[in-house]
Amino acid sequence: MIDALFGSKTRVKLLHLFLNNPDKSFYVREITRLIDEQINSVRRELSNMLSVGIIVSDSADNKLYYSVNQQYEYFEPFRQIFGDGGQKKVAPITVNDQPSWKADLLKLSGLRLALVAGVLVRGSASPVDVLLVGTMPQAKVDAFMKKVEKAEGRDLNYTVMTYDDFYYRLSVRDKFVSEIVNGACSVLVDTERVLSD
Repeated sequence: MIDALFGSKTRVKLLHLFLNNPDKSFYVREITRLIDEQINSVRRELSNMLSVGIIVSDSADNKLYYSVNQQYEYFEPFRQIFGDGGQKKVAPITVNDQPSWKADLLKLSGLRLALVAGVLVRGSASPVDVLLVGTMPQAKVDAFMKKVEKAEGRDLNYTVMTYDDFYYRLSVRDKFVSEIVNGACSVLVDTERVLSD
């Protein structure tokens, strides 16, 4: 059984990912992005880990999600080995949650649209975690993002666009913008109701 768990670099990366995020589920493409390994290798190791029982799978939104099995008999010992010293993990924002830093976001003058995706939203494969649209002073954006990263306990990828640029890219179905807005994301500000139903 131990050989089945520790046989590859990919498996070790997966154990780190799952045991440091015990309350989070991931789907295959998200995992490959997070641990920077080939999809075939990830699929093979997930299958092996499922058969051992250290992870479980669940289907949602037409995707198969994987998470650590907290009932696994060796869960705690493995967490001691692969966990980051019991540091507090920040729960991801889901589509219905409001982040603790939304009040600071609303103070950004010139902001017309803000959404979160990527590591902040379950099921998102976006490389961008925060998208801000409008005409905001760069220094204020930088200061705001430092607060967000501190609150979330991690570095985040963010993009700032003018409203005209964003609206044009949206209208021509630009791949970069479409991937963000059509994937799992949470719209926090939309003054023009361009993404609202």
